Amino acid sequence: MEPTCITFDSGLRLVYLHKPSSVAHLGFFFRAGSRFEKENQTGLAHFLEHCVFKGTKKRSGIQTISRLDEVGGELNAYTAKEELCLHASFPKQHLARAIELLSDISVNPTFSKREVQKEKEIVIDEINSYLDSPSDKIFDDFEEEFFKGHALGNNILGKREDLKKLSQKDLHEFVKSYFSKENLVVSFVGDLPIESLERYLNKYMENMPNKGVAIKINPFSGYEPFNIVRKESNYQAHLILGGMAPNYFDEKRTAMAMLMNMLGGPAMNATLNISLRERHVLAYSIEAAYVPYADVGFWQIYVGCESKNINKSIKLIHKELTRLQNKQISVAKLKRLKQQFKGQLALSMDVNSGLMHSLGKSLLAFGQIDTLEDIHKSIDAILAEDIQALAQNCMKISEISSLIFDLKD
Repeated sequence: MEPTCITFDSGLRLVYLHKPSSVAHLGFFFRAGSRFEKENQTGLAHFLEHCVFKGTKKRSGIQTISRLDEVGGELNAYTAKEELCLHASFPKQHLARAIELLSDISVNPTFSKREVQKEKEIVIDEINSYLDSPSDKIFDDFEEEFFKGHALGNNILGKREDLKKLSQKDLHEFVKSYFSKENLVVSFVGDLPIESLERYLNKYMENMPNKGVAIKINPFSGYEPFNIVRKESNYQAHLILGGMAPNYFDEKRTAMAMLMNMLGGPAMNATLNISLRERHVLAYSIEAAYVPYADVGFWQIYVGCESKNINKSIKLIHKELTRLQNKQISVAKLKRLKQQFKGQLALSMDVNSGLMHSLGKSLLAFGQIDTLEDIHKSIDAILAEDIQALAQNCMKISEISSLIFDLKD
């Protein structure tokens, strides 16, 4: 079964996938992530994510968070660099309740002064907890250096000094700027007719503004490689290597995703897992990822290991990246990589809640949903020379950045 995409006259977009299940999943995806924050307002999008649950014009905070809980559903949210998502999972007979609640939260948040101040303390505790976890912090610090001077480098949680200055006015202005129909994608996966979605969305979303213009982004440029070592770890050293990669509109994005999956994806036979962990016993944690944004992308490799093994790990990673640049992978290996990549894609689509998030993010980012057949065709079209060219263009040793969290003295 393939998803259906509808654009309402107002500009609101809906992606719908019918899946037989007693549980339905609904998400409101706004193009309103941390890259849209103004200078000295880092953390505003994430703070808004917290505060929208603290009450609306018709509900108190307790009534808001209890609305789905009392029928066995769940209400949650997350903030990323390019989107802010409000989402719910619920017994399918409560669709109207879920749509009405997410609409009310999106259109009518009140941000009372008392609740805003209380939530600041919660988020500051969250920031403190994150600062105490170097294995998490290193990823955000790497992006901060990678996108230095640009909003893409903003830590999603924000800075404590900026958070303390945020006001009710800042929250209302952010909602006014980014919570509009043409800046929203609604994603639904469940066993209900699409006509029900359309009817309830038209009913409960009529008061959301319709600006008639799309949100523009400030593109990133000026990447400069860096190599930084900081004393920020207590027990284990942490390393991230990375460099530039295609954005999510680039036709090479599928090949890039498959390349990083080969190097350090979830499978135990990933190249760097075999090299660093199985053969040389240098590290327990090895991960590789490709992160595309609208205008730019980057790849990264993470290693958590003993401090004495950092340099050896870097050398082995460089060796594997250089090998990819100098020699094409075999036809047999390419075939295995494609088969594995397709299988992992199928597994990721096996969970309905994850599928709802994937569809919503795809429509918000691309303006379209690729069918599984389209994705398989793009995978099948990848050639060995495509993998080699990506390695040559994106993984030159001189263009790779690194950030190391070594043990404190």
